Amino acid sequence: MGLRRIGRRRDKAVSPAISTVIVTGMIVGLVTIALSFAGNFLVLRIAESEFNSAKQFMRTFALQIDNVAWSIGRTETARYSSRYGHVTFETALNYTIYVKTNATQQYELFYTSTTGILCFNMPITYYSVGDNYFDLLYPSFNSGFLLDGASAPNAKVFAVEKLSMADGSFIRVVVMPAVRMVNLTIGDTNYVRLYLPILSVGETPKRSQSVTMTGDSISKLGESITALKVEVSFPEEDFDNFFFNFPQLEEQVSFTTGTVLELYVGEVDVGLGVHA
Repeated sequence: MGLRRIGRRRDKAVSPAISTVIVTGMIVGLVTIALSFAGNFLVLRIAESEFNSAKQFMRTFALQIDNVAWSIGRTETARYSSRYGHVTFETALNYTIYVKTNATQQYELFYTSTTGILCFNMPITYYSVGDNYFDLLYPSFNSGFLLDGASAPNAKVFAVEKLSMADGSFIRVVVMPAVRMVNLTIGDTNYVRLYLPILSVGETPKRSQSVTMTGDSISKLGESITALKVEVSFPEEDFDNFFFNFPQLEEQVSFTTGTVLELYVGEVDVGLGVHA
């Protein structure tokens, strides 16, 4: 009888120890899960903050294009800070201008050129809104690639997430050059002026998180016209209209007889990380 009592006492003594081990293991597991969640949440918040900062940075860059494109030799550097994102240059747009004249009365090629765009790329492993996401950031209206008015910008800024692209899966903030059109009358002559910045890649040492623009050259072309047509096309397969979301790929404008077209093209070199 005495031995059986001692055995039962030993069984009771072991049970609290096992319970303590089980509870401790559960607590460690819960803490590990909580730390993992907190770490992922912190990364997401940091990436989201960086992406929002990139939107403002790219707006600033878009405004600086107008300052540099029409001043030969002028240089401006914009700096950004990001742990997860980076800026790339893509040759992604081709603008072609056709005109009608009194002599021909049919569209003839007037000018064509390819320009680059600037992309701030955030990997979707850190931050994602969803495939097919598009948000026009600047200007506030989506009037395509031909922007009318003396106060119109020479660039557009938008955020886009298009997945399954060859260069990787990113949500991006994009700056793309646009064509600004200004109508004016001097004396008895009507003028239509087009301003087109052409971005080309320069030095890319990537020593720092910065983008440097330098005004390279300005050219002017003139013609007496009755109508104008501007088309956009895409030399890179992935960077198509699904990416840019233009309302249409062709813009046509008619003018009174004797209107003079003046096209100003500003060549801009874009360097990535040039300044340490």
